[in-house]
Amino acid sequence: MRLATELRRLREAAGLTSRQAAALLGVSPAQITHIESALAGVSEKRLRRLASHYACSDEEFIDALVAMATDRTRGWWEEYRGMLPTPFLDLAELDHHASFRRDVGILFVPGLLQTEAYARAVFSSRIPELTDEELELRIRHRLARRVIIEGASAIPYAAVIHESALRIRVGDRAVARGQLVRLLELCEMNSVTLRVIPLDQDGFAWASSSMTYVGGPLSKLDTVVRDAPHGSVFIDSEAQLNAYRTRFRKVEDVSLDPERSRDFIHRLAKEL
Repeated sequence: MRLATELRRLREAAGLTSRQAAALLGVSPAQITHIESALAGVSEKRLRRLASHYACSDEEFIDALVAMATDRTRGWWEEYRGMLPTPFLDLAELDHHASFRRDVGILFVPGLLQTEAYARAVFSSRIPELTDEELELRIRHRLARRVIIEGASAIPYAAVIHESALRIRVGDRAVARGQLVRLLELCEMNSVTLRVIPLDQDGFAWASSSMTYVGGPLSKLDTVVRDAPHGSVFIDSEAQLNAYRTRFRKVEDVSLDPERSRDFIHRLAKEL
């Protein structure tokens, strides 16, 4: 889907219609439409020809698109195909290809950091209610996604969590304490950086800033994920990516440093 989007952007930037692009490539207009709709793949040879016709001289960017076009990874998430909605698989695949990841959690602890009990409480609150099978699949999938911060190939991960998310009890006292203990364990991991925004922090006007920022092979191929009423929304326009980079930096600026954040979480855990 991202490859299709980028090829369409390149064509439009070149001022060409899909019919003109098809003529230059020697294919039918329908073929270009299918490629740009993610309904058909594209070979490396054709992709490079398209980039040439579109006057794209950014070789690093073209190479990154080629890597997308030729990737045949069938990851662990494939076992959930047909059992979970497609966005769950998209998120796991996005995680797999990420070079880094940043999360901001205002009302909930970010998914990658959740304990099994916390995740169960979150998914159990869904309306309409999930069946037992649907619930267990979602929990198992969420826990499996933690491989990107716990596995041998863990990527750099940074999260900023508001005190509200640490105090709101999505489950009972035991669930809340278990989640805080889990965060303290994660603070000790080299690949993980956790920061906290206290409730009494002045100048915090970013209460709607929950988001996930995922690094791509190049900055222009980064992706922002926002939660929406009917699922996740993927944001990838360059202007919006710049805005979300700024937003994360501003949220991070008003947070406690990692050491003080760890101490803050430890005090909350002791209260329970």
